[in-house]
Amino acid sequence: MRVKIGPLLILGENEETGSVRSYRALRELALTAESAGVDSVWIYDHLLYHFDEKEPQGVWEGWTIWAALAEATSRVELGALVLCTAFRNPAVLAKMAVTLYEVSDGRVILGLGAGWHKPEFDAFGLEFERKVDQFEEALEIIIPLVREGKADFQGEFHQANNCLMLPAPKRRIPILIAGKQPRMMRLVAKHADAWNTAWHGHVESIEERMDALRQACAQEGRDPTTLDVTAGVNIAFSELGAQPEDHDDPQKFITGTVNEVAEAMRAYRARDVKHLNALVYPHTTEGMQLLGQAAQLARGNRQ
Repeated sequence: MRVKIGPLLILGENEETGSVRSYRALRELALTAESAGVDSVWIYDHLLYHFDEKEPQGVWEGWTIWAALAEATSRVELGALVLCTAFRNPAVLAKMAVTLYEVSDGRVILGLGAGWHKPEFDAFGLEFERKVDQFEEALEIIIPLVREGKADFQGEFHQANNCLMLPAPKRRIPILIAGKQPRMMRLVAKHADAWNTAWHGHVESIEERMDALRQACAQEGRDPTTLDVTAGVNIAFSELGAQPEDHDDPQKFITGTVNEVAEAMRAYRARDVKHLNALVYPHTTEGMQLLGQAAQLARGNRQ
């Protein structure tokens, strides 16, 4: 089995500089990674960061960046890790996904999640306390629309009244769901094509989460081998002097040379992980180039 590998672009504020990267800089990172041989490029979805004892921090809106990258790139898959369904009307989100699938020529991986950062919900006037209830209803609309082209659902939070997806997607759009709590894991087992667990270092750190996935699949009567496993990993390249916080903790980071990183990636492949989403340190074009080299080594393309 071949493991796919791609970087997650950091859309939020760089604490060292106090500013977000420009779209031009993000585009350059994505194109560098694509030319270096990665399989995918990923974005995330936040509106604002406000952590305890820190000033609010900025972040670009993810869908706009995602759509721009669909036009800028030509080969890599484009994934969302993950879109918060509370931020957008679910039927409209499905329409946007099908349109982006067309723009990207079928390269979209539709990652979905319930959200987790309460301050951004509060700041933008969104309901947080029952976010999983909202998420479950959103799936009842999004998934039928992108898979079957129609949905008719009336819930407490969301409605789609005989909604049709016209034009319909040309091919099946893969649905990825991120989660770790029991209820979210049941929704993964019930609905998803792929599941994401994050953030990890060496492969041993995912074992507890994998046990939870197997349990959820058993409860839903699903064969876990029919669900693609994806994992977010932190990678620090020692050649470039990267030493982020916790870089020496193997549960949280893969740290080392290109060859050492490639070896750690191969270990994920041996555990049947289908896709690695890499948060690369340093988050520079040089880091993206080394990620491409490690990906090729992990796939056995180069010696």
